[in-house]
Amino acid sequence: MTDKPKDWVFSDPRLQDLRQEYEAYTAEDFKVWKILYERQMPNLPKAASQAYLDGVEIVKFTADRIANFEELNEILKKTTGWAVQVVPGLIDDDLFFGLLNNRRFPSSTWLRKMEQLDYLEEPDMFHDAFAHMPLLTNQPYVDFLEKLSGIALKHIDNPWAIQLLSRIYWFTIEFGLIRENGELRIYGAGILSSKGETKFSLSDEPAHYPYDVRRIMNQEYWKDKFQDKYFVIESYEQLYNSIPEIEQVLEEMLAENKVK
Repeated sequence: MTDKPKDWVFSDPRLQDLRQEYEAYTAEDFKVWKILYERQMPNLPKAASQAYLDGVEIVKFTADRIANFEELNEILKKTTGWAVQVVPGLIDDDLFFGLLNNRRFPSSTWLRKMEQLDYLEEPDMFHDAFAHMPLLTNQPYVDFLEKLSGIALKHIDNPWAIQLLSRIYWFTIEFGLIRENGELRIYGAGILSSKGETKFSLSDEPAHYPYDVRRIMNQEYWKDKFQDKYFVIESYEQLYNSIPEIEQVLEEMLAENKVK
């Protein structure tokens, strides 16, 4: 992987001819987007990070219009230089991290059906767009994504390394909390798209820990229920500035695993 040029993903056949066919969305698709948007958005002004709320305004998301990637990419190009790349669904680690390392956020284009409003086995476009994309307007956040994925690509053939880095991604990008003006706020996309976990994550029920790279890398997570612990950053700059520590702790843990 390290021998490949940085922009190898743009010619990868797995991405060939993939685009958002906006005109193909049905009346049910628009209804699903509207229901999900109106069900969750009222919960966020007092729960979500200000950077997320500002991002929603910047990308111009509304309940009545499914996110349009072509329009969104024009906005992101002017703000952080990022873009959305359509993918067929869940993708291999090399392609996932390769896209992020090239400032492209991978997203599916399919929306859940009415009967799937409350549970999905894999993220759909509502999760990818509503929960992730507003924060792509925040520079330290996307810089962290780019650098973290670069580390992953260096170790893409080492499953243990990818597992350790996936824990960092999970407890930050997907399930991270931030302290703003003395209050806990949400920036993790897995929480932002879940009404139930939005309330739960900010309650006194789960444990809240300061952001700690080593502790996170030693922390397993689960996908089928709410987390029982969350890690709290003080700023997005703190997240980005932790990249050297992530590299260092990763190398130490890989060396320890090799000794075993």
